[in-house]
Amino acid sequence: MLKGIVAGVALTLAVALIGAYLLVSSGFIPANADGKPIWLETWMAHTSLNATLRREAPKDPNPVALTDQNLMNGVHLFAQNCAVCHGSAKGVAALSPIAKGEYPPPPQLATDGVEDDPEGYSFWKIKHGIRLTGMPAFGYSLSDQDIWTLALFLKHMDKLPPAVQQTWQKVQNWPDIAANPVIQK
Repeated sequence: MLKGIVAGVALTLAVALIGAYLLVSSGFIPANADGKPIWLETWMAHTSLNATLRREAPKDPNPVALTDQNLMNGVHLFAQNCAVCHGSAKGVAALSPIAKGEYPPPPQLATDGVEDDPEGYSFWKIKHGIRLTGMPAFGYSLSDQDIWTLALFLKHMDKLPPAVQQTWQKVQNWPDIAANPVIQK
C-alpha cells in the first residue's frame, strides 16, 4: 500500500514537471515585454518579493538625517539614476519612452508613490534590484550612503521643503531634445 502511494506521488510529480516543461517550451507563456503575464507569474513575483523584503530588508532607521540638503541630494541622485524609468514630478502624465516599453511597467513614483514603504524596503530594492523586472541592482554603482539618501527622498517626496520641491519639479525623465543641440536630429 505504501509503495503504491509513493509511486503515485512520484508519477504525479513527474507528470507535473513534464507538463510544466512542455508548457514553457511551447511558447504559450509570454516572454515578450509587452505581453500580459499569467496570474501565476504575477502571484509568484509578488509573493517572493514580499517575503524577501520581510526577511532581508534593513529594519534599522535610515542613517541619513532628514535635512533639506540630504533631500536635495536625494533629488539629484534620483534625477541621475531613476527618473528615466520612475519618472519626474509629473508622474504618469509624462512617461519616458523607456518606461512605456518596460515590463512590468515601472511605477511612476510621483503618482504611484512609495512614501508608505519602510525606508529599509526602498534601500533593499535600490541596492539589490528586482529580478525579472527592469529594476537593476545599484549596489554596484552607488554607495550605501547614496542609496539611503535615495530612500530618504522617496520616503518624503510627497512633503518636500519648498526649495527641494522646486528642484524636484525641474527633474526631467528624458532629455529635452529641443534644448540640447547634441541630441537634435
